[in-house]
Amino acid sequence: MTVTRPLMGEPLPLDLLDTVWMENGSLRDVFDTPGALQGWLAEHEFPVDAPEREVREHLTEARESIRAFLQKHDDGEARLNSVLAHGTRNPRLVDGRPEVVDSVDDPAHLPGWNCAVEFLDLLERKPDRIRKCANHECVLWYLDTTRNGSRRWHSMETCGNRAKAKRFHDRHASEPPK
Repeated sequence: MTVTRPLMGEPLPLDLLDTVWMENGSLRDVFDTPGALQGWLAEHEFPVDAPEREVREHLTEARESIRAFLQKHDDGEARLNSVLAHGTRNPRLVDGRPEVVDSVDDPAHLPGWNCAVEFLDLLERKPDRIRKCANHECVLWYLDTTRNGSRRWHSMETCGNRAKAKRFHDRHASEPPK
């Protein structure tokens, strides 16, 4: 089942982070919706070779370790390294062509481990472009792909417009009536 989320299409590790968002003042986790975990896995072409409960547990740990690292929690790096410890990436030649083979200690770790590995790649290539939405009530993350790196909101239509409306209201609320 595919659930419409407020932000989709970000690089894999950020898309994983964005499986949790604010809705009507409460956190919503897409994986709480029946069938949504299988939909997310299929969307990202992950095989489902393990019990769903285990895949969800490991994927959630990967998501929260990435979030902890980005939010600069003391244990963020250790948590991320714990997720990464469950697998290896091995380059090799197969029939004269380069190929990369991922190996994990348990198939249930593959999606979360892969998200953590791709997060490291993102950190290496574009660390200053990984951003949290500037709306302090929003929990969504995105990769700023603007030319000048000035994007502030996960979506101008939602969080950006709310901020503009609030500034307008605050500015005019302090003016004396005419």
